Amino acid sequence: MIPLTEIAQTLVRSTLKPGDIAIDATVGNGFDTQFLAESVGPTGTVYGFDIQLAAVQATSRRLADACLNNVHLLERDHAEMQSAIPREFHGRVSAIMWNLGYLPGGDKQLTTALQSTLAAIQSGLVLLAGGGIMTIIAYTGHPGGFEETAAVEALLRGLNPHEYLFTEPSPAPNRISPPRLFVVRRCIG
Repeated sequence: MIPLTEIAQTLVRSTLKPGDIAIDATVGNGFDTQFLAESVGPTGTVYGFDIQLAAVQATSRRLADACLNNVHLLERDHAEMQSAIPREFHGRVSAIMWNLGYLPGGDKQLTTALQSTLAAIQSGLVLLAGGGIMTIIAYTGHPGGFEETAAVEALLRGLNPHEYLFTEPSPAPNRISPPRLFVVRRCIG
């Protein structure tokens, strides 16, 4: 079975081009941040958000090791992305990626929070360009994860289908607490 992170990156790769603007809404250990930075190239820009200093520092080291300097890392809640992204980029972001839950290798008690995540996704919808993509990997196995995943799914299923296309390209396997991949594409025009 192909990991959901790989499926998400494949979908995003098909949308991004050099010079684009992208957001990693939950930088964690920086894997998606690095992927986005490489995908948009030196003429593109990536904004990365995480509330944990350890995540921002780990991502900063990863980017330095890869000689990538087209990323703005912000130790801020992803719910603040709309106010943190320069206004001239609103409606021009080509891709936004989320990995909900906790920082792998970090404190499992520090997780994304339902209300913050919903606010962040709503901000992301405003920032997303026509033809842009949003991927959200939701993990159900931590305290509050099932509720967060259900609320995210409900929000996305309720989007105007004339403006956004919602899919779940890889349905959850028959496991007790499977992660889920949600994808939203903003319609062009």
